[in-house]
Amino acid sequence: MTANGWLQILVFLLVVFLVTKPLGTFMARVFGRERTWLDPVMRPVERTVYRLTGVDESHEMGWKEYALAWLLFSGVSMILLYVLERVQLWLPWNPQKLAGVPPALAFNTAASFTTNTNWQNYSGETTMSYLTQMVGLAYHNWVSAAAGMALAIAFIRGISRREQKTIGNFWVDLVRGTLWVLAPLCLVGALLLVSQGVVQNLKPYDTVQLVDPYQTPQLGADGKPVTGPDGKPVMQTVSQQVIAQGPTASQEIIKELGTNGGGFFSANSAHPFENPTPFTNFLEMFCIFAIPSAFTYTLGTMTGSRRHGWAVWTAMAVLFLAGVTTAYWAEARGNPLLTAAAQHSSQHPASARQATGNLEGKEVRFGVANSALWATVTTDTSCGANNSQHDSFTPLGGMVPLINLMLSEVIFGGVGAGMYGMLIFVILSVFIAGLMVGRTPEYLGKKIEAYDVKMAMLVVLIFPLVILVFTAISVLYSFGTSSMANAGPHGFTEVLYAFTSSAANNGSAFGGLNGNTPWYNTSLGLTMLLGRFMMALPMLAIAGNLAGKKQTPATLGTFPVTGPLFSVLLIGVVLIVGALTFFPALSLGPILEHLLMVAGKTF
Repeated sequence: MTANGWLQILVFLLVVFLVTKPLGTFMARVFGRERTWLDPVMRPVERTVYRLTGVDESHEMGWKEYALAWLLFSGVSMILLYVLERVQLWLPWNPQKLAGVPPALAFNTAASFTTNTNWQNYSGETTMSYLTQMVGLAYHNWVSAAAGMALAIAFIRGISRREQKTIGNFWVDLVRGTLWVLAPLCLVGALLLVSQGVVQNLKPYDTVQLVDPYQTPQLGADGKPVTGPDGKPVMQTVSQQVIAQGPTASQEIIKELGTNGGGFFSANSAHPFENPTPFTNFLEMFCIFAIPSAFTYTLGTMTGSRRHGWAVWTAMAVLFLAGVTTAYWAEARGNPLLTAAAQHSSQHPASARQATGNLEGKEVRFGVANSALWATVTTDTSCGANNSQHDSFTPLGGMVPLINLMLSEVIFGGVGAGMYGMLIFVILSVFIAGLMVGRTPEYLGKKIEAYDVKMAMLVVLIFPLVILVFTAISVLYSFGTSSMANAGPHGFTEVLYAFTSSAANNGSAFGGLNGNTPWYNTSLGLTMLLGRFMMALPMLAIAGNLAGKKQTPATLGTFPVTGPLFSVLLIGVVLIVGALTFFPALSLGPILEHLLMVAGKTF
């Protein structure tokens, strides 16, 4: 751990803090249908969209109609993406003549991008055509993010409205989020990325001659090395390299800004064509946090309690700092077994100690600090992009991203999804506070009753149920264990991380697990759909119920939700729910692996 590393982390959080108020204020005006500086450009476009689609922008929806519109839109979009993947061979903008995507993988990918998960059981540069990347995957990056924003705004309206049966219009919220928020930010961000060297073209891949050819085992149709009569692998000389390219910058910016995470290239944001410089590394992390952080100020503005918005932001920031501190410490400390070996073999033990730090699976361009920071940022949200391999982290360093996912990604969270996820914990927090003081729980003047708590608990219970059931099945049967690259607790963590990432709609992979099998393509796809839709529907039900309630004035017995005490209670509820639910699984995975590592045992 270095002063430079800590300075970068603190500067990052400071910049996120500084953008929270202006961007949050702007979003409150956008979704409140107030005039903004973009109206002269965007209002004519918005009206044209409504005329072409037959949307009545003055129509207000109850929570059931709002949910139905969202479900129908998502379902149709998913089907269209599945069809596009299957027939891409016969469509234009496919200079590499890539074949149609197999059915199970196409289902997994369609479910993944529809739910804002962007889990990838494929390598983008060898599987998806330019058309599929742009019209299919990038389209979902936009609309799944805009849909998440719409759901969060609907929940906030439910809190702020009094004795009303409606929570807005899904189509209007979807369009305004896309045109006013995502489009201008993506335009500026994409140009910045191109200026730094992120590629943006439609050219076929380049083939170059290697200066230093090398030999590698020849692989058969099954992907395994071919052996000769002597039982040794058949070697082949590699003298050329294919350099993939394509319309990367336009997809990269919405990947981060919309907390999507799906990489244009297999190496994701560790690839120099996606993330070439320290500036792009900082910019992309900032984009991941910008909108989720701003949503806390939007919450405060629309509910008339900005101090409450800042209290929620404070809880998120404390949890973020706790996570990044742990990850940075664990990765800077490195593997004690390797450190001991280096000190033993070195003639200068002091210099060996200074050089410690886990650099396996990390880009030396970014180092330990930025790798730990990115891993924390991407799993605090539903982004899932990565600039290092989480599978190569130390047990405790890798446990931080896993725990972030297990907390339902409410530490800032995804674009919109983190906000409504955290509001579920807010409901539970004020309910618990009400029980402690012996009064009816209230939240910003709305009484929290049995229906609200039941719906909130449904969200809390669905999440671990899906993760733990599918994980248990996968580690008990050969169709699951055959995909594991590692034995012992590390292999268990790989499977647990996969289903946790999918249920949390994050999409980052721990690594070491071959997910491109019929079992994992299907089970992970179902996990993504359940994690998105079965958790958002109860939230909308709460929003509809809150919108119809009266607002009562605060009394001496009302628990304040605007100060440090509330932030501490909220942090405690988030941690306790996650710890009680997943601690046994964590004990079998990263915690056990850490103890074995300290004892000198590896797998």
